[in-house]
Amino acid sequence: MSEFERISEHIYVMHAEQETDRPLLAAVAGSSRTLLIDGGNSPAHAAAFRDYLAREGVRSPDVMVLTHHHWDHSFGLSEWSLPAIAQRQTAEMLRGFAALRWNEETLGRLIDEGVMSEQTRTDLRAEYEGDLGRIRVDEPNIVFERFIDVHLGGLTCEIRYVGGDHSADSCVVYVKEAGTLFLGDALAPSVYGGPMKYTTGKFLALLDTVFAYGADVLVESHGRPVSREAFYEDVRRYELLARQVLRHGPDRSAVERDLRAELGIGADQPLPQDLDEATGYFMHGLEK
Repeated sequence: MSEFERISEHIYVMHAEQETDRPLLAAVAGSSRTLLIDGGNSPAHAAAFRDYLAREGVRSPDVMVLTHHHWDHSFGLSEWSLPAIAQRQTAEMLRGFAALRWNEETLGRLIDEGVMSEQTRTDLRAEYEGDLGRIRVDEPNIVFERFIDVHLGGLTCEIRYVGGDHSADSCVVYVKEAGTLFLGDALAPSVYGGPMKYTTGKFLALLDTVFAYGADVLVESHGRPVSREAFYEDVRRYELLARQVLRHGPDRSAVERDLRAELGIGADQPLPQDLDEATGYFMHGLEK
């Protein structure tokens, strides 16, 4: 069941749905324009959010920004028929996708090349009801390199390229007057082309960038909007983990020992599951 929410005076979201890897979509409505954040993973996903905005009387989106190129954020672009803003690498990847004839053979080749995964195959089949030939990928038509601002009338959205392990083209979107930072998937580990991984340098640099905004609300595309305090409390554990990996390298036992000490977890107690998994991701990130 799709879930929608008005999270502030000017921001409306369709919450993420894990069943077919639908990320959160957002609309930021100023007095003269509405910005859509990400296009959705299919026309059906996009249409559900578009219909919600219409029911709420929100001005129809005038322009879209993509946080990165991954299919779940971009394959719904064609349903909107909007000008689309994207970082240069995002535009290049989608240009390549747009030229493909989509079918099982194409998808299999992309999986073999590490561009997509077997989970992608499962989710795409579900979203497109088994007919991959219905996939249509549109290219962005407004391309930037590092920064671009979008003025919506009383609201400014600052779009910034940040990169990261999950996708080299990741961007964040800061709604300045609302104190709300959309992170896309920037803080997630890599998911394609091998085992999931984090690299300490990229992860810690990205955290510094995120912290510098001092945002009141932070939104990850496959999570829920959270307060600054809740976000910092959660992500601090990952920061401590990354710093222990930076200190001890591939010595996982030393990393876990000192992390337990910092978090006040007894030596005979297991790490929380998410930290145990993340430790594995950081270990993979050390492999050459």
